[in-house]
Amino acid sequence: MVPDDAPSPGPVPAVGRAPGSRPGTLTGEPRRRVTAEIWIVLGLSLGQSAVYALVNIVARLSAQTPLAEQSTQLNPTRSPRPYLDLTYQLLGIGFALVPVALALYLLAGRGRSVRAALGLDASRPGRDIAWGFALAAAIGIPGLGFYLLGRAIGITVEVQASGLDAYWWTVPVLILSALQNALLEEVIVVGYLYERLTDLRWSRVRFVVASSLLRGSYHLYQGIGPAIGNVVMGVVFSWFYTSRWGRRRVLPLVVAHTLLDVVAFVGYALLPEGAKDWLGL
Repeated sequence: MVPDDAPSPGPVPAVGRAPGSRPGTLTGEPRRRVTAEIWIVLGLSLGQSAVYALVNIVARLSAQTPLAEQSTQLNPTRSPRPYLDLTYQLLGIGFALVPVALALYLLAGRGRSVRAALGLDASRPGRDIAWGFALAAAIGIPGLGFYLLGRAIGITVEVQASGLDAYWWTVPVLILSALQNALLEEVIVVGYLYERLTDLRWSRVRFVVASSLLRGSYHLYQGIGPAIGNVVMGVVFSWFYTSRWGRRRVLPLVVAHTLLDVVAFVGYALLPEGAKDWLGL
């Protein structure tokens, strides 16, 4: 703290940046601290998921059962008792968002509104929603075709998008789960990572590659096909975010991702068993 009677030192450079350097330039210990911060945030969230997914795909590929004959279940039931299951589901969704809160908190020390900086505010609702629907259509339709192709050639496991029993709260919980996935992935893998890698002077292309590979890595538990598909999704999302159309607003990505997961989760839960068998779901 500077005493009240201390002489004015003149303009003070941003914390962690050398005087006269351009924004995004870090030197010495602050640079190491930002690097450590990135690893800690990822280690508590999607980086951890990526490590487990890598181990999982190795286990799947080394099993005697072919990959195409294996399955994975999203949103599994946690208890045969309906309201206990609901409690577990809501707790899981809530605690999964803690890394998002941590990432936003860590970015809040940059001296401006984090919501405005990442485009999580409601300043452009119409534009954000329109772009969200457009991105969802651009990713969702080819994504389903890519999944079916992956199942046909044996590089994708059977993905059961919902294992919840049919209760009054099933659809609301699946929608909340979709929103949670969208916030977790888009805020951390795109918004937070872009801000911090820019601090480390990473180029746009380098950021897009890193973000996309990270997105693909934590989907490896679904097989090689979905991992590749999510790398493509990552390229589209991260490139859009940094483009003149995206304007570094993460909300369109959250809208798009939520729509994709709602269609997958709720659609799977409501789809007749015959239709699931026909689609290979």
